[in-house]
Amino acid sequence: MPPKKRGRQQHNKEIKQSDNGRFSPDEKDTLVLSTEEHKNKDADFLAICKKLDVTDVVCDHAWRLWEMLVTSADVLLDTKKKHWGVCLFIAATDLGVRTFTLTEVQKAVDLNQKQFFDLLKNMDVNVDTISTKVNAVMTRLEKKYDVLQALFQRFEKTCCKVYADTSSQRKEGQDSKQIMRNCWTLFLLVIGKVLQVEEDLVISFQLLMCVLDFYIKRCPATMLQQPYKTVVSALSGSPPTRTSRRNQGRAKPRPLKEDHKLLEILCKENDCSMEEVKHVYLTSFSAFLDSMKLSGSRDLPEEDILDKQYEELYLKSKDFDARLFLDNDETLQMNKTDLEKPESIPKKSSPEEEHVLIQHQTPVRVAMLSIHQLKVILSSASGQPSDTLNTFFKNCTVDPSEEITNRVEHLGKAFSQRFAECVGQQCVEIGCQRFSLGVRLYYRVMESILKSEEKRLSVQNFSILLNNSTFHISLLACALEVVMATYGGMLKNGALNGGGGGSMQETDLSFPWILDVFQLSAFDFYKVVESFIKAEPSLSRDIIKHLERCEHLIMESIAWRGDSPLFELLSQSQDEEDPVGQAEPPSTLNQPLQHNHTAADLYLSPLRPSSRIGPLDFHSSPLSQTSVQSFRCTKSISLSLFYRKVYRLAYLRLNMLCTLLLKDHPDLEPIIWTLLQHTLRHEYELMKDRHLDQLMMSAMYAICKVKNIDLRFKTIVTAYKSLPNTNQETFKRVLIREGQYDSIIVFYNLVFMQKLKTKILQYTSPLPPTLSPIPQIPCSPYKYPSSPLQVPGSNNVYISPLKNSRLSPGVMTPRSRILVSIGESFGTSDKFQKINEMVSSSDWSLKRSFDQGSTPKPLKRLRFDMDGQDEADGSKSTGKSKLIQKLAEMSSTRTLMQEQKLKDSAHSAKGEQP
Repeated sequence: MPPKKRGRQQHNKEIKQSDNGRFSPDEKDTLVLSTEEHKNKDADFLAICKKLDVTDVVCDHAWRLWEMLVTSADVLLDTKKKHWGVCLFIAATDLGVRTFTLTEVQKAVDLNQKQFFDLLKNMDVNVDTISTKVNAVMTRLEKKYDVLQALFQRFEKTCCKVYADTSSQRKEGQDSKQIMRNCWTLFLLVIGKVLQVEEDLVISFQLLMCVLDFYIKRCPATMLQQPYKTVVSALSGSPPTRTSRRNQGRAKPRPLKEDHKLLEILCKENDCSMEEVKHVYLTSFSAFLDSMKLSGSRDLPEEDILDKQYEELYLKSKDFDARLFLDNDETLQMNKTDLEKPESIPKKSSPEEEHVLIQHQTPVRVAMLSIHQLKVILSSASGQPSDTLNTFFKNCTVDPSEEITNRVEHLGKAFSQRFAECVGQQCVEIGCQRFSLGVRLYYRVMESILKSEEKRLSVQNFSILLNNSTFHISLLACALEVVMATYGGMLKNGALNGGGGGSMQETDLSFPWILDVFQLSAFDFYKVVESFIKAEPSLSRDIIKHLERCEHLIMESIAWRGDSPLFELLSQSQDEEDPVGQAEPPSTLNQPLQHNHTAADLYLSPLRPSSRIGPLDFHSSPLSQTSVQSFRCTKSISLSLFYRKVYRLAYLRLNMLCTLLLKDHPDLEPIIWTLLQHTLRHEYELMKDRHLDQLMMSAMYAICKVKNIDLRFKTIVTAYKSLPNTNQETFKRVLIREGQYDSIIVFYNLVFMQKLKTKILQYTSPLPPTLSPIPQIPCSPYKYPSSPLQVPGSNNVYISPLKNSRLSPGVMTPRSRILVSIGESFGTSDKFQKINEMVSSSDWSLKRSFDQGSTPKPLKRLRFDMDGQDEADGSKSTGKSKLIQKLAEMSSTRTLMQEQKLKDSAHSAKGEQP
């Protein structure tokens, strides 16, 4: 049965005196909706307002939003009721006086979760329609819904394996469905009271395992299936049923044994770490049981008590009622997909590889898999420096060992404290656990970097680098970011505030949270990212993409914050002829960024005059005092490389936007790019506390304006929102002057145009400025594991290198390490076997080019290197390789097969292979 509704009068009183203190309880009478004041509004709209007990001010604001929507978009009459509900949600959230929950407004206008959020996003037709406050609430609710949906799906699946609801059990008064309902409600109470961020998937899932363990132990063994039945039977007697509780006063029940065998089975069934779940049980979950007076009790919690306590949490949060998952309620309707159906992969050439199935990757399974992969990488790593690292430390002129140990201890305390503040005070130990994983990765990667530097420089004394505090903090921060991302903190599109002046939610552990914890500048952090990825080749594809995205965020906005050392370095470099370097020519910008600089080079490159290098030992090898002094007079390597990467990123995004908006004016793209590059290079102060995309959109508008192209800012913004990794704060909240923010239109008129007016008008003269070279689309400098690589000269033929699976090594064979992926699956296992044999036995160095005709084009070769990097150059081969010829023939054959299939569409498909 759906949860009972509580009295709305008490609920409304609580709401109206809470939130941001906008209204007090004494004003309650003046906040009742006045029908007389709203005669001009639709009667059905007023009926919804009364049903939700909204105030006059919310009613007026919502109606204005509705009128704005009607004038700017085509709204069907049969959907206006749904739009009214969304308008009321927006208005109440903006004003901070939401007197209804999300579930209540959804039921009032007959919308499920997905429909509601889709409609809200579609209503953002004007720059100021949806505020950043509403967007933040929507983003949190969406994530919370996705997490709880995934957890409920796993909960149902687990319960089906645990409980056996037979007719005999129902006669005894035992109902597994009722127990499941109470178990889920208790779980919702746990995450509501233990966690400050209910959208933390991993900790929530671990708490779900704890709650299941708690309930299963207290169920009659007759209700359970094996192996749970045996474990429960082995405990101290059978737990009492609900009907026997009336006799509790006659005999004091014995407490349950402290046994984790059942928890171990649950963890094994759900692919999660028993060690971590047990840790969560003994800390966070035990503390919750103590607060509920359930510790040591053999009784199941009362249903009414659970419902009442969850109802209070639900009404206080004003979110959706997650108990409705149990009823398959329409407001929480899930997509009906066959999640349990495994996906088959092409048959392999050996018998043991036939019929290999791939499980559907649910959010929970993906999270557990990522954690397992990280644990495998760190299985041989220690929380202390290895013997090799200690040798490096001892070789230093100034031994950094003690300082490194003290720094790790100090940062560990800061990390755990901030983690608990964000997640929940009962999660301090979880924070310590994650920090210890980060420390192990920190030492592992440090050793790899030093070995690489030793080989590169043929030296063993790294005193200057290892005594550089910024290097160590950055390296540890990067290791911890990998850990945090693995446990569910990976960035999602639009999840991070892109505006230079905005701020993240305090409970958001996503990047750049770790920078704030360590008080580390983003510019310093960026120096270590590329070396970190190269030093740890075992990182997963998702983690590499996450770190690359962090690097992009730094280049877009975070490194340009007002207190960034980047501006001081740029200011000091102004006397140089070319402080940041020119944009790269087209012949290099379509390739991965080529440079030989390591993290050591970047951290020892000039940063501030100074005192930065002064205290370090100038007489240590490999850098003498003379060489260090010369660094002060040399162009900053870190600044030059940073700008090269910024140029690439800026052009990539500009190219995407021009493709959407200026297809009919291709001549404008190089002009816009020239203005944007000039701004970044000579007017870099415009980037302070702002976003790269704000300058990009302003440059596009300015050039279109002087070239008499009708392109409005609203059109630019609409197209911009379709780009990946964008956030509405980028164009809705732009710094105008200190402490003042407004839309990007105001920024353009009051700041950008005023600063660059003379430069912009130069493009209307007969002798415009020389255009900057147009880069081609840049490539990522990182090689992702298992990335399919396109075969030159083909449209739909790819070669995918496969890593050995750490999870199921028995499935992989030498033949399955390289697969050919083609648009349509075809052929038999024999054909795949021949292809794999050909690839394995071929000399790759002779097969890196393809003759594309007489038209001269840049040639590209792709090589799978041991260090995981791609290489690209213009080397030529003396003829087509047999592999390329074969793949070209296969591609041609596939095309012929498709044509033949169209002709024979009326007939059944034939089994003959090409």
